[in-house]
Amino acid sequence: MSNNDLLRYSKQIILKQVGVLGQKKISSSKVLIVGMGGLGCPVALYLSNLGIKNIGIVDHDKVDFTNLNRQILFNTKDTGRLKVVQAKKILEKVDRKIKIDVYKEKIVKENIQNIMSKYHIICDCSDNFTTRYLLNDFCLKNKKILISAAISKFEAHIFNFNFSKNVPCYRCFMPEIPEEENKCDSEGILPTVAGIAGTLQANEVVKTILNKKNELVGKMIAFNTLNLNFRKIELTRNSNCIMSCKKR
Repeated sequence: MSNNDLLRYSKQIILKQVGVLGQKKISSSKVLIVGMGGLGCPVALYLSNLGIKNIGIVDHDKVDFTNLNRQILFNTKDTGRLKVVQAKKILEKVDRKIKIDVYKEKIVKENIQNIMSKYHIICDCSDNFTTRYLLNDFCLKNKKILISAAISKFEAHIFNFNFSKNVPCYRCFMPEIPEEENKCDSEGILPTVAGIAGTLQANEVVKTILNKKNELVGKMIAFNTLNLNFRKIELTRNSNCIMSCKKR
């Protein structure tokens, strides 16, 4: 670790739960962020500032003017441009040593192996159930760590699926796609909800990297920013899960 890094990350290195060894683990980790929207932006920004040097970002979408209230990496000049391209420019300004791999595509069955096999920790910042199921199934099969979040209106759910452990999967929690998907475009979203949820995702990433006892593994956090009600809910294994979770 360079003297510059020791100084830059000194305020987290002095934490006994981190230290120099912990910072080295952070720097050498490889994290993939799927979706560069309201969740993906704060996740990417915090992980970059924490000192993670290898980050992959996946999104096929372009910046829309209506994104700007919550997608904090972008400004009006970015509208109409690919999110991952613009995000890379910002993240590289955080630290020139950061390697940002850009995937200008949507995660599908045909490319998921090629993209996700390079990373141990996956952040699900997507906005649809089809992608969430794909990420869940791949991470479960390959025993990767999936940090997932979903937001709508004033509420958010945060999950830590550490599939190196014997925990329920996302399909146990949500066996089927609801008839109506709650999306920000139609349901609305308070920008701070996205910021809080994305920050909590980033926090779960660094806790996982440091291998600290994690109270969220096998559970979920549900919170509402209007009444400030935070709940930790234990997930249960679904005996009818098509991923055969009960057999693990």
